Amino acid sequence: MMHRISTLLMVCALMAGSAASAVEMAPDTLVKNTAQEVLAIIKQDKDIQSGNSHKVLELVEAKVLPHFAFARMAQLAVGRHWPKASPAQQQTLIQEFRTLLVRTYSGSLTSYKDQTIDYRPAKLVPGDTDVTVKTVVNQPGGLPIPIDYSLEKGADGWKVYDVSVDGVSLVTNYRSSFGAEIQRKGIDGLIKILADKNRREAKSGDTAVTAGKK
Repeated sequence: MMHRISTLLMVCALMAGSAASAVEMAPDTLVKNTAQEVLAIIKQDKDIQSGNSHKVLELVEAKVLPHFAFARMAQLAVGRHWPKASPAQQQTLIQEFRTLLVRTYSGSLTSYKDQTIDYRPAKLVPGDTDVTVKTVVNQPGGLPIPIDYSLEKGADGWKVYDVSVDGVSLVTNYRSSFGAEIQRKGIDGLIKILADKNRREAKSGDTAVTAGKK
């Protein structure tokens, strides 16, 4: 399970591109055409390759986040408990979930070596606003990993609202653990758990960068 999850952000980064491109391009074309841009950055940036967490987070903020529908992702991850949360709690959940994903998976960007990616044409007809883009990550010496992106189209273009790695859905995976926490400690309990984890990850990242500069 860990090898699947550790791959997530790396392949999510392949969705990068300008906002204009996201509006104009078909979702599968967007995935394919912009992959090389991010891979080139990873290959050329020695700081990212050496694990500089600040540099990695900057790349994620600039290239990945504009193409993800975090509000819908958080709502899907919380599931049936979402209506129980107040508007303020919902906004906090969205922010903490966003931070969780960024900090959890940004480290996998540094693990990119010689993987190649195959792209499958999306089955898209005029008027479609929801589509799955299928890709396969080929790992030297390892089994290929299928990665499916679920995207929805809104006024600002196509955005990812779920990623499935080898058949395992990101939001479904979180829904199980989030639901258990809400049953035990309520919405505020889940928020606290997420916030505490994000603070620990931030502190750990800052420590790693400081150590690397010595």
